[in-house]
Amino acid sequence: MTPAQNLIGLGLAILLALAIGFGGAWKVQDWRLGKKMAERIAEQGAHHQKELDAITGEAWLQQSAELDKRLATEEKLALQDQQHTKELSDAQRNQAVLRDRLATSDVRLSVLIDSADTASGCNVPTSTSAVGVVHAARRAQLDPAHAQRILAITGDGDQGLIALRACQAYVKTVAGQGAGK
Repeated sequence: MTPAQNLIGLGLAILLALAIGFGGAWKVQDWRLGKKMAERIAEQGAHHQKELDAITGEAWLQQSAELDKRLATEEKLALQDQQHTKELSDAQRNQAVLRDRLATSDVRLSVLIDSADTASGCNVPTSTSAVGVVHAARRAQLDPAHAQRILAITGDGDQGLIALRACQAYVKTVAGQGAGK
């Protein structure tokens, strides 16, 4: 072997040693960085899971609060419905009692007569007679059939007013529940 060949062989040996050293260092660095990356990913995953748990917990709290509000509103509406149903049945019962009393002539409907009105064509004396005990203005009794019709009309009006109050209470309750959001 000549000195030039020795020098080339030595250069190749040094180059081979450098390549092996760099390769080994590359592997060690890859192993270390891979381990660090895995740790970072695990930390990020744990942090992400904590955030998800917090968001889920908050969502459950909000859902529970909304459910409580809805149940309270439903309970309030049920109580109002019972109240309005009772009002309606009371009004119907009172109307039925009055209708029965009209039918048995226990009660009679009458109207005031304006004795000064000459256009009505009613010849009712303006002064009260000494025979009666009534000292008030003159009244005329209504035919029982007309009284029954008037009573039916007022009963329908009462039922309409009760239904209107029920609707207004429902809207106020539902609107109040929606405004609390």
